[in-house]
Amino acid sequence: MPAATAANPPSSILVYVGLDLMGDALMKMPFVRALRETYPRARITWLAGKGKTVFGGSLAPFVEGLIDEVIEDAGIGSRWTELLRRPLAGRHFDLVIDTQRRVPTTLILRRLRCDVFVSGAANFAFSSVRPPPGYKKPTTMIRQILDLIEVASGARVEERIAPLYAREPYVQAVALLPDGAVYVGLVPGAGGRHKCWPRERFVEIGKRQVQAGRVPVVILGPDEEAWYEELRAALPEARFPLQEESARGAGPSLTVALGARMAAAVSNDSGGGHLMAAGGVPLVSLWGPTVMEKAPPQTQKLITVLARDFGSTAMEAIPVDAVHAAVEALLKKA
Repeated sequence: MPAATAANPPSSILVYVGLDLMGDALMKMPFVRALRETYPRARITWLAGKGKTVFGGSLAPFVEGLIDEVIEDAGIGSRWTELLRRPLAGRHFDLVIDTQRRVPTTLILRRLRCDVFVSGAANFAFSSVRPPPGYKKPTTMIRQILDLIEVASGARVEERIAPLYAREPYVQAVALLPDGAVYVGLVPGAGGRHKCWPRERFVEIGKRQVQAGRVPVVILGPDEEAWYEELRAALPEARFPLQEESARGAGPSLTVALGARMAAAVSNDSGGGHLMAAGGVPLVSLWGPTVMEKAPPQTQKLITVLARDFGSTAMEAIPVDAVHAAVEALLKKA
């Protein structure tokens, strides 16, 4: 149907996700921006059917004006019995975009009242509109969901990366990292310790920054608090902004803003790294057992250092000199 075309754009759009953890949401930001740019006058509803979305919480300041309504914990998309009723009490949308690919969930969402339904599940088998013949699913998650906008609109959608900005956390970040120094971030944590480069190597990178007249900034999340004393003793010249009293209780938006204050940073494959990248920092991203190609950090200047290039998938395979060289390369481009 023609409801989502440029000649007859939708006035109401629903985007379905299962849930959005921090990393998920940050990787979807180019999709959120592209959807708003494609449909500037539409009312956009973001539906998290199986849990929470940080767009309704800690990242809400960054999607103001981009998403009009957030629905969380909707209980939609899990049980076959949902096929017996219409989700959201029969609300109607001009366009529904299903970002997931699980067929039972897609069948449930197909019960929504809508003019156009777009889903990549089962190679677009349940979609009202489809990509042209010969379409191949892209490797990266963000390109896959951007293609859903293309299918809906019939227009090319480019992947554009732009730093996130919110005034209040940025003002706080300036107070923590004031002008007058060149800051280089170090993000030694990760959700799984198997994804962590050895801490002593982060310390070595920090010491080399001190020797070059720069200030290392160590970003420690709640799960890395126990490392503070060890790293403070090993790298006394470093700043630890999230451990400052003024930053206690600050949400992820402050980490995003701190990234905007740095000339470069080094991070494991981690939520902290994605937060820093969202602030626009030029990033050296370290990867071992996980697959970089599926979900690289969203920043315009990115160098990935892969353990597999050094003969292993273990993080310990990545040498300090390779990371140091990558940092220097980013700083030269600044």
